[in-house]
Amino acid sequence: MEPRWYTLNGEKFFARTWGDPSLPPLLMLHGFPEYSGAWEELALELQDQFYCVAPDQRGYGQSYCPEGVENYRTGILATDMAELAKQLGAPVTVIGHDWGASVAYGLAMFFPELVSRLIIVNGVHPVPFQKAMASGGAQSEASQYINALRREGSEDYLAKDDFGKLLQLFSAHMDLSWLTGEKLAEYKREWGRVGRLKGMINWYRASTLVVADPGKPVELAEMDVSRLQVTCPHLLIWGMDDSALLPVSRAGLEAFAADLEVHEIEGADHWVLHQRAGEVAEVLRRWVG
Repeated sequence: MEPRWYTLNGEKFFARTWGDPSLPPLLMLHGFPEYSGAWEELALELQDQFYCVAPDQRGYGQSYCPEGVENYRTGILATDMAELAKQLGAPVTVIGHDWGASVAYGLAMFFPELVSRLIIVNGVHPVPFQKAMASGGAQSEASQYINALRREGSEDYLAKDDFGKLLQLFSAHMDLSWLTGEKLAEYKREWGRVGRLKGMINWYRASTLVVADPGKPVELAEMDVSRLQVTCPHLLIWGMDDSALLPVSRAGLEAFAADLEVHEIEGADHWVLHQRAGEVAEVLRRWVG
């Protein structure tokens, strides 16, 4: 791994990189509550084929971490990574997981000239996800943690007992056996940087997504779906035991991605990148060709 610093829209962002810079770039976007190091297992599998670039996104790790919820709107987050894609020599292949998938979708939808291929791993397009969360059904119930995170002071609660509450949320109904020893110490170091946990949670506070109470569907305003299309080739990799993002959260995705392939991985959950990095890499290589 080689560390690198980038200046994006006037601010400093840290990234971890793997592979030869002359290879085609693969922009790797982490989710919550991870950081750039989350991509290490997959990057080591792919570094012979790609120049893997995994930034700490805004509010995370060693990157720019401004105050104020308004600094974490998805459009702003996507603009950060659009600038990085340009510096890497766009168009680039983009892969995103969890919240990183939301930024990756934003890049593909609003900066299509910068994205040659889109790969999502257990992440969701905003329209199917919003419909599922507003329905009052299973995804609404599974997403109640979002409302909890949005509460004032949630970052202080999650940091208690050496981040014990955050780890409890992180592992709810899922396999966290990969997060031990030095890897766990590294995560705690990143979470413990000044202001970072608040910055991370501000992604949730800035989001306009509505989470209905279970059994109480919410009527949604009409959305202009014409602006939310993915025109490049799109691969979705899905760990089927994910208890935070249920399969219903991707229902109807094909209406937003004409060139879509879905690959399901049984026996893996939301943290499939850590549990089955080799299999994810194999699927990705086959799809890319």
